[in-house]
Amino acid sequence: MSKILFLTSSPFTNPGGPLNDSYGFVDRLKKATRQNRNALFITASPDDIDGTKQFAEGFRWTAKFSDIEFDSYRILDRQTQNCAEELINKSNFLILGGGHVPTQAAFFEEIKLKSLLEGFEGVILGISAGSMNAASVVYAQPELEGEATDPAYRRFFSGLGLTDYNLLPHYNFTKNVILDGKKLFEEITYPDSMGREFYAICDGSYLYSENGDEQIFGEAYRIHNGTIEKL
Repeated sequence: MSKILFLTSSPFTNPGGPLNDSYGFVDRLKKATRQNRNALFITASPDDIDGTKQFAEGFRWTAKFSDIEFDSYRILDRQTQNCAEELINKSNFLILGGGHVPTQAAFFEEIKLKSLLEGFEGVILGISAGSMNAASVVYAQPELEGEATDPAYRRFFSGLGLTDYNLLPHYNFTKNVILDGKKLFEEITYPDSMGREFYAICDGSYLYSENGDEQIFGEAYRIHNGTIEKL
């Protein structure tokens, strides 16, 4: 079995509801994980132990509503980072949690996740920031107040190298956002797309990759050289 990627914007529906089954997501996920499911939730907030546990258990609970249950389910955060290699080796289903992209990227670098994934065989599910950090070169679209105007804020850096797609999640919610007095897309992201390609995806949409064959399912938009087009 090789790596199979599900890089999502958000795989959730409403609280207490099942996973979002749009565009065949749940059926594909079930098929890819029909063997024993030994899951590892890798946080985007390594120092927020309680928040990470809530997020991890939230995904586990939501998956159960879609008839996806796990034989084992562990968490990789600050408390367990010294066991990162062992935890990954015992897992065949990795969940890259959502959160703040640069914070997660720093944690991934600290635990040397890219090298730990070189021999990994199984399913990797990215959620929001986790999907963004999966790229070879990450585009960390400014998110927090001050990031768009901070000259020290790094918008581009090396990622996990699982895909060359730069995904921008939650487009259905962020397309009209104003950050630091600027339109997030028209005045920040479009200029950043000169000579590059970004793919804005809405919740329920996802990139699926198996054996190097990549395809985006659902509502998505290609941003390139300052222009946008719906796929």
